[in-house]
Amino acid sequence: MWPRPPSAPPTNVSGRTSDPTLLGLLATGLIDLMMPPVCLSCREPLGSRDALCAQCWAEVDFISTPRCDRLGIALPYAAGDIMVSAAAAARPPRYARARAVGHYRGTLQRLIHGFKFRDHHDVRRLFGCWLHQAGNELFAGADLLVPVPLSRMRLLQRRFNQAAILARELSQRSRLPVRTQGLVRTRWTERQVGLTAEQRRLNVRGAFRVPARELPHIRGRRVILIDDVITTGATAEACTKALQTAGAAEVDVLAVALVSEPLRVTT
Repeated sequence: MWPRPPSAPPTNVSGRTSDPTLLGLLATGLIDLMMPPVCLSCREPLGSRDALCAQCWAEVDFISTPRCDRLGIALPYAAGDIMVSAAAAARPPRYARARAVGHYRGTLQRLIHGFKFRDHHDVRRLFGCWLHQAGNELFAGADLLVPVPLSRMRLLQRRFNQAAILARELSQRSRLPVRTQGLVRTRWTERQVGLTAEQRRLNVRGAFRVPARELPHIRGRRVILIDDVITTGATAEACTKALQTAGAAEVDVLAVALVSEPLRVTT
Protein backbone atom coordinates (compact mmCIF):
# COMPACT_ATOMS: atom_id res chain seq x y z
CA MET A 1 0.00 0.00 0.00
CA TRP A 2 2.68 2.46 1.03
CA PRO A 3 5.34 3.71 -1.43
CA ARG A 4 8.99 2.82 -0.95
CA PRO A 5 11.67 5.09 0.57
CA PRO A 6 13.65 7.39 -1.74
CA SER A 7 16.57 4.96 -1.88
CA ALA A 8 14.42 2.58 -3.93
CA PRO A 9 13.60 4.38 -7.20
CA PRO A 10 11.50 5.13 -9.13
CA THR A 11 8.90 5.74 -6.42
CA ASN A 12 8.78 9.24 -4.92
CA VAL A 13 7.40 9.04 -1.39
CA SER A 14 5.94 12.53 -1.65
CA GLY A 15 3.75 11.60 -4.61
CA ARG A 16 4.83 14.73 -6.48
CA THR A 17 5.35 14.71 -10.20
CA SER A 18 8.36 16.58 -11.56
CA ASP A 19 8.26 18.97 -14.50
CA PRO A 20 9.95 17.13 -17.41
CA THR A 21 10.56 20.32 -19.40
CA LEU A 22 14.02 21.90 -19.64
CA LEU A 23 12.78 24.98 -17.80
CA GLY A 24 11.32 22.84 -15.04
CA LEU A 25 14.51 20.83 -14.67
CA LEU A 26 16.61 23.99 -14.53
CA ALA A 27 14.33 25.52 -11.90
CA THR A 28 14.47 22.35 -9.81
CA GLY A 29 18.24 22.21 -10.12
CA LEU A 30 18.57 25.84 -9.04
CA ILE A 31 16.35 25.30 -6.01
CA ASP A 32 18.30 22.18 -5.03
CA LEU A 33 21.56 24.12 -5.35
CA MET A 34 20.34 26.95 -3.12
CA MET A 35 18.46 24.74 -0.63
CA PRO A 36 19.73 21.14 -0.88
CA PRO A 37 16.99 18.55 -0.13
CA VAL A 38 17.13 16.88 3.27
CA CYS A 39 15.21 14.17 5.13
CA LEU A 40 12.04 15.68 6.58
CA SER A 41 12.69 13.98 9.90
CA CYS A 42 16.42 13.89 10.67
CA ARG A 43 17.52 16.58 8.13
CA GLU A 44 20.20 14.36 6.59
CA PRO A 45 21.00 15.22 2.93
CA LEU A 46 18.84 13.44 0.34
CA GLY A 47 18.61 13.20 -3.41
CA SER A 48 14.96 14.36 -3.56
CA ARG A 49 12.59 16.67 -1.71
CA ASP A 50 9.55 15.94 0.44
CA ALA A 51 10.96 12.58 1.41
CA LEU A 52 12.50 10.55 4.23
CA CYS A 53 15.81 8.77 4.46
CA ALA A 54 15.69 4.98 4.58
CA GLN A 55 16.31 4.85 8.33
CA CYS A 56 13.53 7.30 9.22
CA TRP A 57 11.19 5.61 6.75
CA ALA A 58 11.77 2.27 8.47
CA GLU A 59 10.62 3.83 11.77
CA VAL A 60 7.19 4.79 10.40
CA ASP A 61 4.68 2.29 11.78
CA PHE A 62 2.08 2.37 8.99
CA ILE A 63 -1.43 1.01 9.60
CA SER A 64 -2.74 -1.28 6.89
CA THR A 65 -5.11 -4.24 6.75
CA PRO A 66 -6.25 -6.07 8.77
CA ARG A 67 -7.78 -3.26 10.80
CA CYS A 68 -11.02 -2.42 12.58
CA ASP A 69 -13.48 -1.01 10.07
CA ARG A 70 -14.91 1.44 12.61
CA LEU A 71 -11.91 2.67 14.65
CA GLY A 72 -9.16 2.05 12.11
CA ILE A 73 -6.93 0.32 14.68
CA ALA A 74 -4.68 -2.55 13.61
CA LEU A 75 -5.94 -6.09 14.19
CA PRO A 76 -3.75 -9.19 14.58
CA TYR A 77 -5.42 -11.19 11.82
CA ALA A 78 -8.17 -10.99 9.20
CA ALA A 79 -11.57 -12.40 10.12
CA GLY A 80 -13.73 -11.40 7.17
CA ASP A 81 -14.40 -8.54 4.80
CA ILE A 82 -15.65 -6.19 7.53
CA MET A 83 -13.93 -6.50 10.90
CA VAL A 84 -14.98 -4.75 14.11
CA SER A 85 -12.65 -4.64 17.09
CA ALA A 86 -13.75 -5.41 20.65
CA ALA A 87 -13.31 -1.73 21.52
CA ALA A 88 -15.63 -0.63 18.71
CA ALA A 89 -18.20 -3.29 19.62
CA ALA A 90 -18.16 -2.23 23.27
CA ARG A 91 -18.45 1.48 22.51
CA PRO A 92 -19.37 2.19 18.88
CA PRO A 93 -18.18 5.67 17.77
CA ARG A 94 -20.55 8.32 16.43
CA TYR A 95 -18.56 8.51 13.21
CA ALA A 96 -18.85 5.78 10.60
CA ARG A 97 -15.16 4.99 10.02
CA ALA A 98 -11.78 6.26 11.12
CA ARG A 99 -8.55 5.85 9.18
CA ALA A 100 -5.00 6.94 9.97
CA VAL A 101 -1.66 6.74 8.20
CA GLY A 102 0.20 5.15 11.11
CA HIS A 103 0.75 4.90 14.83
CA TYR A 104 1.76 7.99 16.77
CA ARG A 105 5.33 7.06 17.57
CA GLY A 106 8.82 7.11 16.10
CA THR A 107 9.30 9.12 12.93
CA LEU A 108 5.62 9.93 12.54
CA GLN A 109 5.44 11.45 16.01
CA ARG A 110 8.54 13.58 15.35
CA LEU A 111 7.16 14.79 12.01
CA ILE A 112 3.82 15.79 13.53
CA HIS A 113 5.49 17.52 16.48
CA GLY A 114 7.74 19.52 14.13
CA PHE A 115 4.76 20.38 11.93
CA LYS A 116 2.63 21.67 14.82
CA PHE A 117 5.17 23.32 17.10
CA ARG A 118 8.27 24.11 15.03
CA ASP A 119 6.70 25.39 11.80
CA HIS A 120 8.12 22.52 9.72
CA HIS A 121 5.44 22.90 7.07
CA ASP A 122 7.61 21.28 4.42
CA VAL A 123 6.13 17.96 5.58
CA ARG A 124 2.63 18.87 4.39
CA ARG A 125 3.07 17.40 0.91
CA LEU A 126 4.24 14.06 2.28
CA PHE A 127 1.36 14.04 4.74
CA GLY A 128 -1.04 14.86 1.91
CA CYS A 129 0.23 11.90 -0.10
CA TRP A 130 -0.05 9.55 2.87
CA LEU A 131 -3.52 10.77 3.82
CA HIS A 132 -4.70 10.25 0.26
CA GLN A 133 -3.60 6.63 0.44
CA ALA A 134 -4.87 5.98 3.96
CA GLY A 135 -8.30 7.44 3.16
CA ASN A 136 -8.64 5.94 -0.30
CA GLU A 137 -11.79 3.94 0.53
CA LEU A 138 -13.45 6.99 2.11
CA PHE A 139 -13.29 9.31 -0.89
CA ALA A 140 -15.67 7.50 -3.27
CA GLY A 141 -18.83 8.48 -1.40
CA ALA A 142 -17.61 11.68 0.26
CA ASP A 143 -18.76 15.19 -0.61
CA LEU A 144 -16.33 17.43 1.26
CA LEU A 145 -13.51 17.76 3.78
CA VAL A 146 -13.85 19.61 7.09
CA PRO A 147 -10.83 20.19 9.37
CA VAL A 148 -11.04 20.08 13.15
CA PRO A 149 -10.95 23.77 14.22
CA LEU A 150 -8.71 25.49 16.73
CA SER A 151 -9.93 28.01 19.27
CA ARG A 152 -9.29 31.66 18.35
CA MET A 153 -6.74 32.02 21.14
CA ARG A 154 -4.80 28.93 20.11
CA LEU A 155 -4.96 30.00 16.48
CA LEU A 156 -3.45 33.37 17.42
CA GLN A 157 -0.71 31.63 19.40
CA ARG A 158 0.14 29.08 16.70
CA ARG A 159 -0.75 31.30 13.68
CA PHE A 160 -2.13 28.34 11.71
CA ASN A 161 -4.48 25.39 12.00
CA GLN A 162 -2.56 22.24 11.11
CA ALA A 163 -5.76 20.33 10.32
CA ALA A 164 -6.80 23.01 7.81
CA ILE A 165 -3.38 22.81 6.11
CA LEU A 166 -3.75 19.03 5.84
CA ALA A 167 -7.29 19.37 4.48
CA ARG A 168 -6.19 21.81 1.76
CA GLU A 169 -3.29 19.57 0.78
CA LEU A 170 -5.56 16.54 0.62
CA SER A 171 -8.16 18.46 -1.38
CA GLN A 172 -5.64 18.95 -4.18
CA ARG A 173 -5.18 15.18 -4.41
CA SER A 174 -8.73 13.97 -3.77
CA ARG A 175 -10.50 16.79 -5.69
CA LEU A 176 -12.93 17.13 -2.79
CA PRO A 177 -13.82 20.66 -1.68
CA VAL A 178 -12.77 21.95 1.75
CA ARG A 179 -14.95 23.91 4.15
CA THR A 180 -12.32 25.35 6.51
CA GLN A 181 -15.05 27.11 8.52
CA GLY A 182 -17.43 24.16 8.41
CA LEU A 183 -16.84 23.73 12.13
CA VAL A 184 -15.94 26.33 14.77
CA ARG A 185 -15.13 26.14 18.46
CA THR A 186 -17.83 27.50 20.72
CA ARG A 187 -15.66 27.79 23.81
CA TRP A 188 -12.15 27.46 25.16
CA THR A 189 -11.08 23.91 26.06
CA GLU A 190 -8.14 22.71 28.10
CA ARG A 191 -5.33 20.93 26.31
CA GLN A 192 -6.17 17.24 26.00
CA VAL A 193 -2.63 16.08 26.80
CA GLY A 194 -2.57 14.27 30.16
CA LEU A 195 -6.35 13.89 30.45
CA THR A 196 -8.07 10.53 30.78
CA ALA A 197 -10.47 9.34 28.09
CA GLU A 198 -13.49 10.43 30.15
CA GLN A 199 -11.90 13.79 30.97
CA ARG A 200 -11.23 14.34 27.27
CA ARG A 201 -14.87 13.65 26.40
CA LEU A 202 -16.08 16.08 29.06
CA ASN A 203 -13.52 18.69 28.00
CA VAL A 204 -14.76 18.86 24.39
CA ARG A 205 -18.46 18.14 24.97
CA GLY A 206 -20.46 20.80 23.18
CA ALA A 207 -17.30 22.62 22.13
CA PHE A 208 -18.06 22.61 18.39
CA ARG A 209 -20.83 23.79 16.12
CA VAL A 210 -21.56 24.40 12.46
CA PRO A 211 -22.09 28.14 11.76
CA ALA A 212 -25.43 29.08 10.23
CA ARG A 213 -23.77 30.20 6.99
CA GLU A 214 -22.22 26.73 6.61
CA LEU A 215 -25.42 24.74 7.14
CA PRO A 216 -26.31 24.54 3.40
CA HIS A 217 -22.87 23.07 2.70
CA ILE A 218 -23.11 20.44 5.47
CA ARG A 219 -26.76 19.37 5.40
CA GLY A 220 -27.21 16.04 3.61
CA ARG A 221 -23.50 15.75 2.80
CA ARG A 222 -21.06 12.96 3.54
CA VAL A 223 -18.18 14.59 5.37
CA ILE A 224 -14.59 13.53 6.02
CA LEU A 225 -13.29 15.13 9.22
CA ILE A 226 -9.55 15.87 9.02
CA ASP A 227 -7.17 16.01 12.00
CA ASP A 228 -3.50 15.37 12.70
CA VAL A 229 -3.85 12.84 15.55
CA ILE A 230 -6.65 10.63 16.89
CA THR A 231 -5.98 9.88 20.56
CA THR A 232 -9.11 8.64 22.34
CA GLY A 233 -11.48 9.82 19.62
CA ALA A 234 -13.13 12.34 21.96
CA THR A 235 -12.53 15.34 19.70
CA ALA A 236 -13.60 13.41 16.61
CA GLU A 237 -16.81 12.34 18.35
CA ALA A 238 -17.62 15.87 19.53
CA CYS A 239 -17.05 17.21 16.00
CA THR A 240 -19.12 14.39 14.52
CA LYS A 241 -22.01 15.19 16.85
CA ALA A 242 -21.94 18.84 15.75
CA LEU A 243 -21.90 17.85 12.08
CA GLN A 244 -24.74 15.36 12.56
CA THR A 245 -26.78 17.97 14.44
CA ALA A 246 -26.28 20.22 11.40
CA GLY A 247 -27.67 17.47 9.17
CA ALA A 248 -24.58 15.74 7.81
CA ALA A 249 -25.57 12.42 6.23
CA GLU A 250 -22.42 10.63 7.37
CA VAL A 251 -19.08 11.47 8.95
CA ASP A 252 -15.78 9.63 8.51
CA VAL A 253 -12.52 10.62 10.20
CA LEU A 254 -9.07 10.75 8.61
CA ALA A 255 -5.87 11.59 10.48
CA VAL A 256 -2.14 11.32 10.07
CA ALA A 257 -1.60 9.31 13.25
CA LEU A 258 -3.49 7.16 15.69
CA VAL A 259 -2.55 6.72 19.33
CA SER A 260 -2.91 3.05 20.23
CA GLU A 261 -1.14 0.31 22.07
CA PRO A 262 1.45 -1.70 20.09
CA LEU A 263 -0.14 -4.74 18.51
CA ARG A 264 0.77 -7.92 20.33
CA VAL A 265 0.18 -11.24 18.61
CA THR A 266 0.21 -14.30 20.87
CA THR A 267 0.93 -17.76 19.54
